[in-house]
Amino acid sequence: MVAEVACEMIIPLLMATLIDQGVEKGDMGVIARTAGIMVCVALVGLTVGCLGSVFGSRASTGFARNLRQDQYDNIQTFSFSNIDRFSTPSLVTRLTTDVMNIQNAYMMCLRMVPRAFSSIILAMCMAFLVSGTMALIYLGAVVVLGSVLGVLMSIASRYYRRAFPEYDAMNESVEENVTAIRAVKSFAREDMQARVFKATSKRIYDLFLRAELVLASIDPIIQFTVWGCMLLISWVGSHLIVQDQLTTGDLTSLLMYCMNILMSLVMLSMAVVMLTMSSASARRIVEVLGEKDDMPAARHPVTAVADGSVEFSHVDFAYPVVELSEHDPAARRRAEAVKDAGASGDSGSADRRPRTVLSDVNLSIPSGAVVGVIGGTGSSKTTLVSLIPRLYDVTAGSLKVGGVDVREYDRDALRDKVSMVLQNNVLFSGTILSNLRWGNPNATLDDCRRACAIACADEFIDKLPDGYESKVEQGGQNFSGGQKQRLCIARALLKDPKVLILDDSTSAVDTGTDARIRRAFANRMPDVTKIIIAQRISSVQDADMIVVLDNGRISGVGTHGELMASNEIYRNIHDLQTQGGGDFDEAAFDGLAEVASATPAADSAAETPVTNVTPATNKEVR
Repeated sequence: MVAEVACEMIIPLLMATLIDQGVEKGDMGVIARTAGIMVCVALVGLTVGCLGSVFGSRASTGFARNLRQDQYDNIQTFSFSNIDRFSTPSLVTRLTTDVMNIQNAYMMCLRMVPRAFSSIILAMCMAFLVSGTMALIYLGAVVVLGSVLGVLMSIASRYYRRAFPEYDAMNESVEENVTAIRAVKSFAREDMQARVFKATSKRIYDLFLRAELVLASIDPIIQFTVWGCMLLISWVGSHLIVQDQLTTGDLTSLLMYCMNILMSLVMLSMAVVMLTMSSASARRIVEVLGEKDDMPAARHPVTAVADGSVEFSHVDFAYPVVELSEHDPAARRRAEAVKDAGASGDSGSADRRPRTVLSDVNLSIPSGAVVGVIGGTGSSKTTLVSLIPRLYDVTAGSLKVGGVDVREYDRDALRDKVSMVLQNNVLFSGTILSNLRWGNPNATLDDCRRACAIACADEFIDKLPDGYESKVEQGGQNFSGGQKQRLCIARALLKDPKVLILDDSTSAVDTGTDARIRRAFANRMPDVTKIIIAQRISSVQDADMIVVLDNGRISGVGTHGELMASNEIYRNIHDLQTQGGGDFDEAAFDGLAEVASATPAADSAAETPVTNVTPATNKEVR
């Protein structure tokens, strides 16, 4: 870019020579030679300019690629607590929009900034070489224009810093609407979602409009300075020509240098605009790149899990507090929601201390045992089992798997042997087979068939036209909840785990299939420790050990019979479910079927709806 500018600075000097030595003296030889040299210089300038464009494009796109890759790689190292500090839409914006802003600014830094600075410096030097008096006009214009641009940029930058977090809110609105489109349509809330998106888009519009109005004043200021400078140079230059202190060719070259200097200022102003916009993006990208995994790796990590025993010793856990920026749109919306709800007091005065969700948990699980975990909503069942594969670190106490503290393991080795099926069943775009091989990339088709047989997923896979090569749409939308759960269980089994954790992972399957899955676990995986979180008593009552949680504390541990005799919480859950207040079970279904078959006519049943049926099993069905 500097070479291109140098060529551009030579041309005005050649133009002055052509006018003074060729045109005014009528020397065609000088005109031809000078014109030939100007063509050569222009071609050289064109060549180096093209090379600058090629290398600048390659460098800026490569820089953007590196930023995206480094952010993505760092995100992969995040623990759950790290991820909690960033929303998904925010991370998407930082990987896309923010990186694009940095790419554009970097391109300008590589091309416009060196070109503009070198052009201003060289043109100013050449102007002083031609006429020091005339060059002072340039210098004054540059100082005035630079000061004005600096003030305007500082004003616009404040609006840009506030605008980019709003993109997170807009992306969040889009993600929620698209992900939950079935719920939106079932509740006929399309208009409400459109209003939410419109409000977010309006906030971005207002902020960018204010910034653009500030920047719009740059063009008339530059135009005024350019033409004012040209008129002043022409007026002063004409007097110097009359006084024989300046030639016509010199005045022409000075006017060309004037245009070079002032156009370079225009380029600098454009670059400053992009740098102002990208500075906010740069800070957001640095937040992701600077986020460090808060679960330090062991100095000498253990790479083998001996067995599936699990031991909690005086374990406490509290979720870390997520601090929100004062410009965070989500925080502002929550504050507005509190205000709209009529809550009293200052919403910012809430207690920001970590809230303990598990307290003094002591539990010993032998290898190969079947353990049920049950408790009310919010009793921290999921949190308890999330500590086993070290998705979070305990706040106090210790947790051992295979006799070794989980903090001493290599995390990949630990998670390979502690297989967890989460509440949210996630399938990825591809085929059934590719999804199953997330559990084991080297699994054969026979391995996948065996895992699916244990998870009772083969029942519906074999009925599909393409079998294991059947397509899976994004999020597994073309499968039912129960089918997704069984595929996720099969995927977890392919890891050949020492500990298998099912976090309410059979809630969407019928009780008959649930029972078959549990029987398959007992018969075909006797050495694997199985920890089952469930809402149904029927899913855990045959377990070797049942853990009852209540508000983050263990309320009771024992078999079904022991807890029925000693634990009031467990007994209440059992009574509610078996007396009609809980889940639909097979016995109740059989009883309802008997009553339905005894009904003389379908239309008589329709005329007299049955609300409570008490069959021979003495169980109420609602």
